Amino acid sequence: MDENTRVFVISMAAELAGMHPQTLRQYDRLGLVSPDRTPGRSRRYSMRDVAKLREIAELGAEGVSLEGIRRILGLEDHVRTLESRLRELESALADELLNRPGRRVFAAGPAGEVISMRAGTRTRRSTQIVIWRPLDVRPADDHA
Repeated sequence: MDENTRVFVISMAAELAGMHPQTLRQYDRLGLVSPDRTPGRSRRYSMRDVAKLREIAELGAEGVSLEGIRRILGLEDHVRTLESRLRELESALADELLNRPGRRVFAAGPAGEVISMRAGTRTRRSTQIVIWRPLDVRPADDHA
């Protein structure tokens, strides 16, 4: 069963959350926890709703007002949404990097410049033979 599957009637959700069913109705009216409705208009709660009800009870026991609880829950939902979007973007970036791996391979060009190369390719090496000879340095004639 998924944590978002709405299966609990109000009496069961209240029991799981350690609350009175009337409290759940009040929280529904206030928009703190909004269960789904069946065609017969009875409420159905999920495990996520029950966890949220428990969190509301803890915050209330710590002295947080219902308006404060609403703001906290709203911010937590916003953070969850942003975290989900971040995971989507990270996944898209990883896919893009996997699909275009050659964009991060670099080599030194003939003049020493940095060049971008495709993954798996090699630079062309010069096959010229260069013979090094020291410069013919002659001492300067001293007229002293």
